[in-house]
Amino acid sequence: MPIMECTTLGRSDLRVSPICLGTMTFGEQQVDAASTYRILDHALARGLNFIDSAEMYPVPPSQGLYGVTETLIGEWLAQRPGARAKLVLATKAAGPVRGYQWLRNGSADVTADDIVASCDASLKRLRTDVIDLYQLHWPTRAVPAFGNLYFDPKHERSITPIDEQLQGLQRLVQAGKVRHIGVSNETPWGVAEFVRLAESAGLPRIATVQNAYSLLNRSVDNGLDELMHRNEVSLLAYSPLAFGQLSGKYDVAGFEDPALPGRMSIFASMRKQRHGRPEALAAARRYNALAREHGLSPTAMALAFCYRNWRVASTIIGVTTTAQLDENIDAWGTPLSAELLAAIDRIRWDTRDPAQ
Repeated sequence: MPIMECTTLGRSDLRVSPICLGTMTFGEQQVDAASTYRILDHALARGLNFIDSAEMYPVPPSQGLYGVTETLIGEWLAQRPGARAKLVLATKAAGPVRGYQWLRNGSADVTADDIVASCDASLKRLRTDVIDLYQLHWPTRAVPAFGNLYFDPKHERSITPIDEQLQGLQRLVQAGKVRHIGVSNETPWGVAEFVRLAESAGLPRIATVQNAYSLLNRSVDNGLDELMHRNEVSLLAYSPLAFGQLSGKYDVAGFEDPALPGRMSIFASMRKQRHGRPEALAAARRYNALAREHGLSPTAMALAFCYRNWRVASTIIGVTTTAQLDENIDAWGTPLSAELLAAIDRIRWDTRDPAQ
């Protein structure tokens, strides 16, 4: 496998591996403490220096498991002297909690004080003094995200403005608790506004935006990519395998085969979301067949599409075993010919972005 050279995130001094270990399975999907530690050890041994988490993990979120993922990472760090210094550690403050009464009493807002309190709690769970990249998990505004396709001004409500949220993040940076900041699940307007307000008021500037990006969801290509490029904000691409659909595991039996270990089989609630759309699975089957026609595994083609894409600074992979981790890392050197990329674009022309 070719050596993975680190890349710089935005205008920050963060140098990260172009593959990032996502952790939303840790504490769920049979990934207990021992499995978590094995995966983290192996990721470090394979050259990954970038770990992404969130206060809401594992997924799907629940009151009983809230914060477990960060806690497991913190326990691992406590047992691995020297590991923290080798890592760029990222985590996220949850956005409006959409009915999760056990977090912020179900508030539909995220204030500056909420951001500071969430960060303090994450620091304690992670057993670290500083978070390298602290991100807002999703916007407080009413935006088209998580499967909602359209912005509707009728859903506007009174919320904490972006500049006040940036002031909360500034408190964390000034206190030495956070090195750099980012956003997630953001729109082009949101990214532009975070940059504009930071530059006009001398507030922390976002280094990254973490959005879904895969063969089933290339909405980033529809203008957000130009904005990020011109404003020097790096893309962290999550769900590159579209919750396993682009691995081929669901090609034959679909989501409801209980023998399949993937999250779309285990959690019925996940099948009600954007990745569970019949159109998404139909499109995935076409991409997976195309990969096989070109002598590639579906996983290798889907990951290579992100790994070698100029838009992507680091691709966030999620695994439940070290074997999956190896398969995902080994896909790094997979070449995609111009002919294959053209065929990928033809499928997108037909199917568009069914998991957007």
